[in-house]
Amino acid sequence: AQRGLEVALTDLQSSWNNVRHHTEEISSDRLLVRRGQAFNITLYFRKRGFQPGLDNIIFVAETGPLPDLSNGTRALFSLAGHHGPSPWIASLETNGASSLEVSLCAPPTAAVGRYLLKVHIDCFQKSVTAYQLGEFILLFNPWCPGDSVYLDSEPQRQEYVVNDYGFIYQGNKNWIRPCPWNYGQFEENIIDICLELLDKSLNFQIDPATDCALRGSPVYISRVVCAMINSNDDNGVLNGNWSESYLDGINPAEWTGSVAILKQWHATGCQPVRYGQCWVFAAIMCTVMRCLGIPTRVITNFDSGHDTDGNLIIDEYYDSTGRILENKKKDTVWNFHVWNECWMARKDLPPGYGGWQVLDATPQETSNGLYCCGPASVRAIKEGEVDLNYDTAFAFSMVNADCMSWLVYGGKEQKIHRDTNTVGNFISTKSIQSDERDDVTENYKYIEGSPQERLVFMRALQKLKARRSEGPHKADSQHSTPVPLNRDSPRSLHMPSLRPSDIVQVSLKFQLLDPPNMGQDIRFVLLALNMSLQFKDLKVNLSAQSLLHDGSPLPPFWQDTAFITLSPEEAKTHSCRIPYSQYSQYLSTDKLIRISALGEEKNSPEKILVDKIITLAYPGIMINVLGAAIVNQPLSIQVLFSNPLSEHVADCVLTVEGSGLFKKQQRVLIGVLKPQHRASITLETVPFKSGQRQIQANLRSNKFKDIKGYKNVYVDLRL
Repeated sequence: AQRGLEVALTDLQSSWNNVRHHTEEISSDRLLVRRGQAFNITLYFRKRGFQPGLDNIIFVAETGPLPDLSNGTRALFSLAGHHGPSPWIASLETNGASSLEVSLCAPPTAAVGRYLLKVHIDCFQKSVTAYQLGEFILLFNPWCPGDSVYLDSEPQRQEYVVNDYGFIYQGNKNWIRPCPWNYGQFEENIIDICLELLDKSLNFQIDPATDCALRGSPVYISRVVCAMINSNDDNGVLNGNWSESYLDGINPAEWTGSVAILKQWHATGCQPVRYGQCWVFAAIMCTVMRCLGIPTRVITNFDSGHDTDGNLIIDEYYDSTGRILENKKKDTVWNFHVWNECWMARKDLPPGYGGWQVLDATPQETSNGLYCCGPASVRAIKEGEVDLNYDTAFAFSMVNADCMSWLVYGGKEQKIHRDTNTVGNFISTKSIQSDERDDVTENYKYIEGSPQERLVFMRALQKLKARRSEGPHKADSQHSTPVPLNRDSPRSLHMPSLRPSDIVQVSLKFQLLDPPNMGQDIRFVLLALNMSLQFKDLKVNLSAQSLLHDGSPLPPFWQDTAFITLSPEEAKTHSCRIPYSQYSQYLSTDKLIRISALGEEKNSPEKILVDKIITLAYPGIMINVLGAAIVNQPLSIQVLFSNPLSEHVADCVLTVEGSGLFKKQQRVLIGVLKPQHRASITLETVPFKSGQRQIQANLRSNKFKDIKGYKNVYVDLRL
């Protein structure tokens, strides 16, 4: 009698398949493939080879705890060649004497995740033997036209999926500063941590079968990951903290990469890591999405609106000295806010709204009861289509709300004239294949003041009004009710917006005299210009206060009053200096100082407000690579750093990391640094990946937290 066909051994050809599937950076000994693209495996048999027509081979692929054919989490597909009901395909490549090479392909809509591959062998309708062939991980495929995350440009795929380092822009719109970041999405175990993150989500905990069945949808996955990055509803990766008190964790400004955070979360049994702020949430989200295969980039919006009541107006309150008051309503303008854009088709929306989608993992507002925001189509934001899913209205307000300024005194509120303070400026991301900043503001909005921009704003406002009159949303302050458009919205279609100069006839402006370096006095002038033909007597109250990047004010630490008399069309300057000794102990980690001037004219009720935000700068860390960088050859890296202050600093710690260069983050305890002291250390490492790499460094102490530096290094394969 004919012997049955017995499988002795399987070769998943991991190394060869992974190169073709762009996953070789993750591993060469585990199979990681992308959907919609074939991969080859070889079966080795005992006694005899495969005989077509005699042997029937059926492959089984299963994912999740409850694999089910009807859910798409279990697939049965035969080698016979006639395409059965399954969208998975198996085809014969080569049939050897005692081996068989087959090509398998998951459909471009398959659920991503960990799969078990089995085979059933059926010989002349006798007994069926089942074998387990091994495990593989299935990922999204931006290289496959049938995949909903398909991106048709190789340079973009290299940047938004494959590149494992980048820059996150911080500071303020007058001083945009790149912060180097190690995404490290292909480092050891990061893929496992990303899959663990999906399994820790509330959706999986409540209904694992449905959750796994939905994992083929990038819209679904992006919402799940977005909610899992913050710990507001679940055991998410990061705890947010904007209190300036970080003693029981790490100050968000100190991090230089995602890998250390994800590994710590995993190692502590998924306890949220302390602490994150917006750029850390966005960076972790970028790592996870790139790892899963969804093209992703990190976006910074300068002067970002947080409009809690959805009327597209953000009210800011000032006292008579010009200082900003803590806001009753929590409407605020963040100096910068960071979110992600992920690339995907949107079959759930009308045509034309696929492409880049906003996902914001910073816990600000709930969406369907969870702290996640998006995916909101960038195109829908630009067109004011704020009723399209998900959270488009909130995203629209971050780049479009208008600011109203109110002077609070004696229990009353008076509107102040202030030069247009629009939100949504210099929307920035790292350029493709270069270290330059790419300005993507025009993807989000039409040119400020153009007719299209007015129309979009009105369209959004009408849709929001309609929503609010239906919804349970109660207005909680006299300004949050929808206002007659021509009274309060500077963007009324009927009247041109009034500039302060039209009314007050006096203009005030701040000018810095030198770059604001940490440890030095801040010198600036207030410029007053009389544009009228009358004499003007001005009283100006000046003040300075620290800000957090989310716009929260700290108490003022410097005040001054100036009396300025201006003859017709005259300009005068008033010089100011804030000594380091006066601002040093009041600085927040964001190093933002807001100077403001509130001017009033004798015998006139009009008041004019001007302000400027200053970010104090540190000299960066210098990194030198000594000699050529070659895979598996020792490499010396010299790190030069200094204490920029004229006082002793203690508890100095230098951290250095870089994917493909260091197996883990290096921490060097430096201790005390004398005033203005310069120092250098040399680290030894052995690069283990070739290609373009980046080293990121941070120096912290008891007086400063985030002196940064970076160096790009090209690692060659051999001498």
